[in-house]
Amino acid sequence: MILPSKIWLSSPHMGLMEQKYITEAFDTNWVAPVGPHVNEFENELCSYTGIKNAAALASGTSAIHLALILLGVGNGDKVLCQSMTFSASANPIVYQGAIPVFIDSEKESWNMDPKLMEDAIIDLKSKGESPKAIIPVHLYGMPAKMDVIIEIASRYQIPVIEDAAEALGSGINNKKCGTFGDMSILSFNGNKIITTSSGGALLSDNKEFIEKARFLATQARDDAPHYQHSSIGYNYRLSNVLAGIGRGQLQILDTRVGQRRTNFKRYVEYFNKVNGRGYQVEFQPEPENCFSNRWLTSILIDPERNKGITREVLRLAFNEDNIESRPLWKPMHIQPVFKGAPSFTDGTSEWLFDNGLCLPSGSNLSEDDFRRIEKVMDMVFK
Repeated sequence: MILPSKIWLSSPHMGLMEQKYITEAFDTNWVAPVGPHVNEFENELCSYTGIKNAAALASGTSAIHLALILLGVGNGDKVLCQSMTFSASANPIVYQGAIPVFIDSEKESWNMDPKLMEDAIIDLKSKGESPKAIIPVHLYGMPAKMDVIIEIASRYQIPVIEDAAEALGSGINNKKCGTFGDMSILSFNGNKIITTSSGGALLSDNKEFIEKARFLATQARDDAPHYQHSSIGYNYRLSNVLAGIGRGQLQILDTRVGQRRTNFKRYVEYFNKVNGRGYQVEFQPEPENCFSNRWLTSILIDPERNKGITREVLRLAFNEDNIESRPLWKPMHIQPVFKGAPSFTDGTSEWLFDNGLCLPSGSNLSEDDFRRIEKVMDMVFK
């Protein structure tokens, strides 16, 4: 049996300018980890988001790792981390020998629950401890309740590392995601709304943080004519070639956001018809005053409200037609690698994981792609 061509969950989508910047890098022989495209990409990220300083790095994971180092997080320290997220939000905590404390989601945005977050802070303080940092995540591009999170964090004097890996182009009250935390991170992985193939960035209004991050990201080489190192460094800097891709991608970011939101609207219109036939498929909510880039369109299929249909029924049906879909992130507090880690949960993220599915959401989906997607959904939701 020959399968039809693959429809990906979220594939890279190149524009017109990326090749120009890559060619410039080759023509000038700037293919090293530093160069003019890196500097310009950082400046353009600042202009787009409104942040004052940015460091272009090898990945969003490396950005979180450096942020934790800059905050002095070390062995045995506690860091509060959203449970419903990709493991890259939590892994760098362990790199530092620290202990992640996982916080469950609230239902309004599926992100870190501020009440449970404060419960964790109070519990740790009752034991003579205090979190060294808090890592909220904007899940699938949906802004977290940053106003409440920041207020609580400020009251307890705990720095916030805002994980905006999935949320470039999203915002709250016209303020861009990636500008709320003491430090914030972005990802330009191949499946993100814009990509540099692999890459990320650390953002902050604190100039010293970003200067120190650049130093650590280039192997912490001291200012000397020879190779001298007084600190442990990392090979975390983005290359000039990849930064050139990023510059081209950034020019079409708003277009990509519009295309992703158009995908979301099409799915909403489809399921409005389905729900009119007695089903009750739901979408990730967009709270008031929030703007999501709708990086991934995510739905909930509660079998009790959908004639016994589960998210697995739809996922497997898609898979039969070579269409990629994916369950929501499996919460970190039930991941085998984090077994035994402290957590403050109420079952929300586990329920979301059991019932949630991410639909194909690429900005390059064609009309033919959507016909295939809808044909499969028509078979499931008869």
